[in-house]
Amino acid sequence: MNINLALAPLVSLIAGILILIMPRLLNYIVAIYLILIGLIGLFGAGRLTI
Repeated sequence: MNINLALAPLVSLIAGILILIMPRLLNYIVAIYLILIGLIGLFGAGRLTI
């Protein structure tokens, strides 16, 4: 059984929920999100197979 999990949408969902819960963290969440998306793009780990 293969489960394909895309990382970018998952990270976006978590970041959105955190911003809704704690709006003060917006700058940190955006910075971490951009760093993670950049790393995912550089290393080509856009999809994990579990």
